[in-house]
Amino acid sequence: MPEPPPPRLDEIDAQLLDLLQRDAGRTLHDLGERVGLSPSAVQRRIARYRRDGLITRQVAVLDPHRFGPTVLATVLVTLARESFEHHRAFAERMRSNPQVQQCYRVAGPWDYVVVLAARSMRECSRLGDRLFKADDNIRRYETLLVFDTIKTGLALPPPAPQPSRPQDGRS
Repeated sequence: MPEPPPPRLDEIDAQLLDLLQRDAGRTLHDLGERVGLSPSAVQRRIARYRRDGLITRQVAVLDPHRFGPTVLATVLVTLARESFEHHRAFAERMRSNPQVQQCYRVAGPWDYVVVLAARSMRECSRLGDRLFKADDNIRRYETLLVFDTIKTGLALPPPAPQPSRPQDGRS
């Protein structure tokens, strides 16, 4: 089944979505003041974003350093066999492990880029062994330890608003 076309968004939608993805904990009143709408109008738009699948979930972002040591690693992975079923199995295993923070299927010499989070170097090593070394469908993998976090985020560029439709049939 083809994916539905993206919903039409105006300038206020673009501003509101940008504000929400940077801090979804803002009040409806605060959001409304920033975009020039009443809190109830903001609430209706947010409900529409959820209904249209633009907002899929809301999460709390925790500061990993407030919980003690955290080891982050980026792992580059190449599969030995690349059938649909092999890619599906790898993706499911990555999705099911809470220590896999991100996983991307990529073009180029590697098939996947995986970001792991662990409490120690030893735990990170064991996690890598469990996820990659023990899998007979992994041709090779390379682990890059993260020394310093420069930037993290999932915010997308604000959507481009579409021009409004003419009301009287003229352009």
